[in-house]
Parts: sequence; C-alpha cells; structure tokens
Amino acid sequence: MNINSIKQKIEDSISESSVEAQDTTGTGDHFSVVVVSDVFDGMSLIDRHKLIYKSLEQYITREIHALQIKAYTKKEAKDV
Repeated sequence: MNINSIKQKIEDSISESSVEAQDTTGTGDHFSVVVVSDVFDGMSLIDRHKLIYKSLEQYITREIHALQIKAYTKKEAKDV
C-alpha cells in the first residue's frame, strides 16, 4: 500500500477532507494520517476513527498493519 492510495481512499470516502499520509517505517504497511474535515464536527474521537477505518477497511490487517490517526475539524486543525 502506498500513501497516495491511502490518501485517495480517505478523501473519496470523507467529503471535503484534507489528508496527509506518511509511511512511518518505510515498509509500506505502517502509516500515520492526519485528516481534516468538518464532517467530524460534533463527532466523538472514536466515531471519527471509525469513519476513517471504514474507508480503509478492505486494507486493514491485509496491507495496512498499523494506522495512527489524527482527525480534526477545520477549526480544530487551526488550533493545533
């Protein structure tokens, strides 16, 4: 799996999202993503993560073995 594929899958699944993805180990199976979207407004952290995992569910445990997630609304991202 590559970072462009991960980025595209999340952006296709979560409307008006901005995604940064990084291969954390260089092995193509451990990733870190930062997802910014106002879709997250009013959602709990767990629900945000579930939404992101859902967009990648066919790859989790097959091609993606570890995924670190940071999910923000646009307003929250400005404060980080």
